[in-house]
Amino acid sequence: MLRSRRSNLAVPGSSPKMLDKAKGLPADQVFMDIEDAVAPLAKPDARKNIVAALNEGGYEGKVRVVRVNDWTTQWTYADVVEVVEGAGANLDCIMLPKVQTADQVVALDLLLTQIEKSNGLEVGRIGIEAQIENALGLINIDAIAQASPRVETLIFGPADFMASINMKSLVVGEQPPGYDVGDAYHYILMRILMAARAYDKQAIDGPYLAIKDLDGYKRVAGRSAALGFDGKWVLHPDQVAAANEVFSPRQEDYDHAELILDAYDYYTSAAGGAKGAVMLGDEMIDEASRKMALVISAKGRAAGMARTTTFEPPSA
Repeated sequence: MLRSRRSNLAVPGSSPKMLDKAKGLPADQVFMDIEDAVAPLAKPDARKNIVAALNEGGYEGKVRVVRVNDWTTQWTYADVVEVVEGAGANLDCIMLPKVQTADQVVALDLLLTQIEKSNGLEVGRIGIEAQIENALGLINIDAIAQASPRVETLIFGPADFMASINMKSLVVGEQPPGYDVGDAYHYILMRILMAARAYDKQAIDGPYLAIKDLDGYKRVAGRSAALGFDGKWVLHPDQVAAANEVFSPRQEDYDHAELILDAYDYYTSAAGGAKGAVMLGDEMIDEASRKMALVISAKGRAAGMARTTTFEPPSA
């Protein structure tokens, strides 16, 4: 089932106050962080805070995710074991950052399976979100997407990625005359998106660091939404509504998509004349129209949208 991930709220596991506040925010996904947002000395307590928060509940309607540390660190094993053993029944996904190879996803899958079996949890229920943050990860993205049936999302991590390819002008905020920052990201975003769509995963854009610049957030989010991404990270409560707006279909587009699906079902049936291409108002619809409508419909339904129109077959 498609999970709505328009807004992906980052919450440091070291802050019980912020973990509690996240319960009342209308974010589609909350990911509790043990990685970059948590200092090394605070990681053990962050694990405990996260387990307590997940077991206490209050995140109904949200995708509950924990971002562990990456496999090149000394913390990953303990992150996964402590969180999943302590709160696996109340956890939807583990986010693995800085994924570079399919083997790293396989290792996480195997560890999750062992913990699930030894703790009486449903095997395979906990998903994996793979964060792509360097050149090697992007090169291997097709293998990463296929590495485990648990993989649900592919996520772009812009800051670490820029550092990994030495994108100096963007790191220091400088742009050559006539240069659009979006141009630099286009290949990366499209590569992630193509792998996600080829292997039936969701594609999520990473954070926008200027948290007070909502216009900038909407502009950047609008770029990835236009490409076809399913959602974007949120670093501040003020960004949640913007993400939900940008990555939701407009009401009229959602209604129209549902009308196309209903009309196509009717006209391709025996009762409708078994027609493959028909007019819906002033618009010609066919199988290609149905496929495009399915995408918009799925996003609208996942976001909880309600249609405001109905299809009425022509009277005999």
